[in-house]
Amino acid sequence: MKVLLATMYWPPAGGGGVPRPLKMATYLPELGIETHVLVPADAKRLHRDESLLPPPAAIVHETRNLAPHVHRPRAELAQARGLERLRLQVALTGRRLLVPDASSPWLLTAVPAAIRLVRRHGIDVVVTSSPPGSVNLLGAAVKRATGVRWVADLRDSLLSHPHRRQNVRGERRVAGLVARYADAIVCVAPAAVEEMRALSPRGPVELIDHGADFDDFDGLEYTRGERFRITHTGTIFGRRDPKPFLRARARLDDDVIARFVGDFRDADRAAIAELGLGDRVELIPYQPRREALALQRDSEALLLLVPRGEGRGRFVVTTKIFEYLAAGRPILAAVPEDGAAAGLLRETGAGVVAPPDDVDAIAAALAGLVAGWREGSLNGVTLAPEVREGLSRRARIERFAELLRSLP
Repeated sequence: MKVLLATMYWPPAGGGGVPRPLKMATYLPELGIETHVLVPADAKRLHRDESLLPPPAAIVHETRNLAPHVHRPRAELAQARGLERLRLQVALTGRRLLVPDASSPWLLTAVPAAIRLVRRHGIDVVVTSSPPGSVNLLGAAVKRATGVRWVADLRDSLLSHPHRRQNVRGERRVAGLVARYADAIVCVAPAAVEEMRALSPRGPVELIDHGADFDDFDGLEYTRGERFRITHTGTIFGRRDPKPFLRARARLDDDVIARFVGDFRDADRAAIAELGLGDRVELIPYQPRREALALQRDSEALLLLVPRGEGRGRFVVTTKIFEYLAAGRPILAAVPEDGAAAGLLRETGAGVVAPPDDVDAIAAALAGLVAGWREGSLNGVTLAPEVREGLSRRARIERFAELLRSLP
């Protein structure tokens, strides 16, 4: 079998979107599937991670990326002045006019390239890995042009993204197109599976979440700190809000230090100052994946933040939660109580759950973890071997391979 995986998240781009397609391209060849990967020559992401390398068994094809660079609009506008501010405002307006998202111009080179690759290499299945949602248009276009089978791998909900207030850029049309043309759909959260099945898709809709890369933590150690360190890794963006946690942190004494690894907004920095947290919060800039994993392992606890997003947060199962599970440290999850993330944590017993906007509940959960640390009873999270095996990324990709081979 031959597969073409189309993704915009690929080394040397950094960030949480890279591991899923990267691991897919690592394990599928080991499972006997010839794997071609179509990526933009420059993903134009915010961060680069030169330590991430494409797997040697995958055949990578690059095309020019005509999409604009990813931006942090509020932060960049706050710092720009005069003509530079006007230029940036024009650029950001142009991005907002692109539908269904700002990455769609990549399709101008990616779709013709994908059609050529399918015909030249006898590709059996095209897999599109989104976000961005526009990547699904590639799958539909290539299927219509060549008749190849298409699997849409949806890492985020197309209709219920927690960081969007409304679907105003054609998201519903993209979801309908996926349901109408994809031979199979893969989602990472049960609610997203229900959402896509409600659209009466032509093919099966399967739940295959991210999985944990336990081996990535080999050689990384935990050493008890002089202060209780709770760490959040990843960019604070969109509707992800650290302020309820910061207010909860302000209620505890100086033994606790909160570490945020990645981009942090000016408004949230201001909240730290207003709460008088000072050296009780440590802001660490973006780190390559290996360094971020080391900080996770060497923490007393880990912080997970998922916004309610007007009910959309229950769809979210991030790569981060599986990284945290593999790190083996207790998790404080400020997440929707009825969501997929909360369900996974309850199932594994790997942490405590508090509503994302309930300062009292977050403070109580944090205080409980700190008390256990002081008493010496806050141990690492040990998963049973069968649970660990079931949560592994490889196990997930083995299921994905079975799905690919089962397509008529």
